[in-house]
Amino acid sequence: MNILITGCNGQLGTKLRELESTMPQHTFYNTDVEELDITDADAVEAFVTTNNIEGIVNCAAYTAVDRAENDAELAHRINALAPELLAKAIQKCNGWMIHVSTDYVFDGNNCLPYREDDAPNPTGVYGSTKLEGEQRMQKVCPNSVILRTAWLYSEVGNNFVKTMLRLGQERDSLGVVYDQVGTPTYAGDLAQAIRTVIEQDITPGIYHFTDEGAVSWYDFTKAIHRIAGITTCHVRPLRSEEYPTPTRRPPYSVLDKAKFRQTYQMEIPYWEDSLRQCIANLMQQ
Repeated sequence: MNILITGCNGQLGTKLRELESTMPQHTFYNTDVEELDITDADAVEAFVTTNNIEGIVNCAAYTAVDRAENDAELAHRINALAPELLAKAIQKCNGWMIHVSTDYVFDGNNCLPYREDDAPNPTGVYGSTKLEGEQRMQKVCPNSVILRTAWLYSEVGNNFVKTMLRLGQERDSLGVVYDQVGTPTYAGDLAQAIRTVIEQDITPGIYHFTDEGAVSWYDFTKAIHRIAGITTCHVRPLRSEEYPTPTRRPPYSVLDKAKFRQTYQMEIPYWEDSLRQCIANLMQQ
């Protein structure tokens, strides 16, 4: 099977490339913006038809949550319009599509983990454009899977884990919000989930996938420093209003993963176990 991967140089795309050797029965076409502009309808259709693409995994996204508020047009093109263009191209070939979305489609006012059928209510440009992308894609390509995830990190790129490791070594003290709760997700685990979907075939629908458990950003930071052996930086808890951002963060964005576990029979790692693996890999670099 010929499979197109978009956003191949990002955190998730990099981890997917690492798994390709375990799926030798497929041919992967890894692209980023340099190889394929997914906001260009003609370019997308030409790439899909020329390379006989049978499936698409869309890892590309505009993920700068705060910057999106002042860059709404570009965020809309990448997060909302591009998934539809990809879906139209693959639908013409009777193919399938896996699209990665976000916990930001919810407002975070729940006190129980969000299920796939809970009503979305995004509060910023990033979440709104990601939700629109889901809807546009599903209308065009019914043979598709949407994977909503959260708090993604890995050994590559810019992410919370690498930032907290750096700041922990540079500073004597650090303030981190404690009233926003979610689940850290190692990009390697999400890549394994996508591999599972590909190998077990598409069961269309929306699914939630993060690592297991729940934690605040403050507790997450304490765990990062503890695992990395950083003892010289005092981490103090902050309320969200003490750390204002252009975009309101969901105070509670834990996602219920029962549907994914039941459908694909994948054992999902606990967030701290995966964090230990990631930090160990970073220390070996």
